[in-house]
Amino acid sequence: MDIKLDPSRDDLPLMANTSHILVKHYVLDLDVDFESQIIEGTIVLFFESGNKFKKQSSSTEETYPSESNKACKFRTPEPCHIPVTNTRTVSSKMGYNDLVICGKGEKDTSGKDGNHDNQEQASGISSSKYCCDTGNHGSEDFLLVLDCCDLSVLKVEEVDVAAVPGIEKFTRSPKLRNQIVRELVALPADRWREQLDYYARCSQAPGCGELLFDIDTWSLQIRKTGVQTATDFPHAIRIQYTTKPQGRSVTWTSDQSGRPCVYTMGSPINNRALFPCQEPPVAMSTWQATVRAAASFVVLMSGENSAKPTQLREGCSSWHYYVTMPMPASTFTIAVGSWTETKPEICSSDDLATEKSFSPFEADFRYVGVCGHMEYPCRFQNASATTQEIIPHRIFAPVCLKGACQETLLPLIPPCLSAAHSVLGTHPFSRLDVLIVPANFPSLGMARPNKEKTGHVSDSGSSVIKHGLNPDKVFMQVHYLKGYFLLRFLARRLGGDTYFSFLRKFVHKFHGQLILSQDFLQMLLESIPEERRLELSVENIFQDWLESSGIPQPLQRERLAGAECGLVRQVSAEVAKWVRVNRRPRKRKRKETEEVLEKLLPDQLVLLLEHLLEQRTLNPRTLQRLERTYHLSEQDAEVRHRWCELVVKHKYTEAYRHVERFLQEDRAMGIYLYGELMVSEDARQQRLARRCFELSKEQMDRSSAEVVAEMLY
Repeated sequence: MDIKLDPSRDDLPLMANTSHILVKHYVLDLDVDFESQIIEGTIVLFFESGNKFKKQSSSTEETYPSESNKACKFRTPEPCHIPVTNTRTVSSKMGYNDLVICGKGEKDTSGKDGNHDNQEQASGISSSKYCCDTGNHGSEDFLLVLDCCDLSVLKVEEVDVAAVPGIEKFTRSPKLRNQIVRELVALPADRWREQLDYYARCSQAPGCGELLFDIDTWSLQIRKTGVQTATDFPHAIRIQYTTKPQGRSVTWTSDQSGRPCVYTMGSPINNRALFPCQEPPVAMSTWQATVRAAASFVVLMSGENSAKPTQLREGCSSWHYYVTMPMPASTFTIAVGSWTETKPEICSSDDLATEKSFSPFEADFRYVGVCGHMEYPCRFQNASATTQEIIPHRIFAPVCLKGACQETLLPLIPPCLSAAHSVLGTHPFSRLDVLIVPANFPSLGMARPNKEKTGHVSDSGSSVIKHGLNPDKVFMQVHYLKGYFLLRFLARRLGGDTYFSFLRKFVHKFHGQLILSQDFLQMLLESIPEERRLELSVENIFQDWLESSGIPQPLQRERLAGAECGLVRQVSAEVAKWVRVNRRPRKRKRKETEEVLEKLLPDQLVLLLEHLLEQRTLNPRTLQRLERTYHLSEQDAEVRHRWCELVVKHKYTEAYRHVERFLQEDRAMGIYLYGELMVSEDARQQRLARRCFELSKEQMDRSSAEVVAEMLY
């Protein structure tokens, strides 16, 4: 197969050979260094292979090419003179229920002599040129391929899990390393804490031989000499690595208080620049992570536990998180910064009772029906969790926003959680952390391109996400808007009671699983009587809402009906008043009465400004009165964005300061405004755009900066 990739703008390759071998668990042990803007440490991967991976046809050779077709040049293992983080043996006295909080070993100095550095050789992914194989159908060595980008890999080694004290307590073959891992990953859900404990112990076991590895732009390839099948490939390996400051999976920036912070940005390349992983969503795995940072920082992660810091030494703290629900690697998130926690001023005993946390380990599991997902300690099987309307939650924010969170956000969380429970049923997670992210967080940052089928998928499991690297696509919201209005259309067509009852059943049936849009639509239509489907089918929904451009006909009809809404009618009346105000001459007659303007809700203000944007001209007096009447510069970002559009369209120079403020403080939402400033071909507006970009570009995410730079220069 000959697929030409443009690595700067086009398809995003998913290189991992998930059809041969799957990661079941990750153990990360990392240090965050703000001075060098890197995250360094180790990751241990625990694999599963099976009969379904043993027989692969020769079509496995059909993988995706990298930047060249050179034969892959693997690094020969050096004598093991490099100290590796966390290879010491854990005491056998530690009980099953004591999760290991990993410490930091000796600071490594590897990579300085060039023996294991990341040279990003264009080693080629076409296996016809390989000196080894991604499958197990020939006589060559088996090749493990992981998704990886912008990382410096220092060392890869097999982990001697058989050396862990006490490992013989639950395995029948204590001397067979792969068998130990197979039995470890297969432990039943009710032994999840014991399983996490032994994952941590195994991750700290000594190495038992370095593995050959090579790294190119999009992947890390690993092999062991003489091992020709996935079944015989080491099922526990440790990778010592470091991120790069320019890595596209994390953003090093400052929060709204001007303090340094770093967070996963949900970029088009997902987490492969944070740790080597298997990116295809089919690779569902669990994880646990220990992260160390200066004691002044708070470490937040998408874990199931509410982690608290452990002081290791003066000025350094450690945080430990874990998940027991298998999920795609792209769902792993981390944020490290000088966040402050916002807490209720008064917490009643009733609140405490409602928010009691139910750990899977403590839960009274009562199996009602059969879950369709792979086994894990599922809250849907927990009688107490199913009735828990409000789960424990924490809110973190920069210091300067603590008061606003206390006053506005904190009271909203409980009713939102309660509403979600009333509509969808059991909360899938036992807790919630809310973080006020920096201003440069992309608006669609978490809308990651994860699809089960994104084009051709080779027998090895590799594929591509079409246009996944095109920065323009990040800002294309049409498909999200259409999806939102499709759901609203279905709710109105079927009736609220029918629709929300279905949603609850759907979530209960498919929780913990990967699903496709057609799964949702098919189940929806099958859940209602045929006479009520009103000519709806999966095929015509796809035709009207997905395959056709523009506004779907059903939505256009709904828009006409929506014009009768009382709130909309009120906005229409206010628009008419403003049009009259704009037409009046500067000097009015004495008897002419002043227009009485009504107060509007924020959503009404957005609609008002959108209607006014359709006016060909608005004079400065009208714009001045508009801003003063509604205090537009003090409204939320959606309202201010529309206001800035009006300012730019009508070249209202008195309010250019509002545009400058928006571009610098709401960077993620300002991309469209840059385009408007340049399209006008007004020299002053173009200078404003370039000045704001020069001041903000270092804090913008890469995709946003690329798109804006193309507009401006």
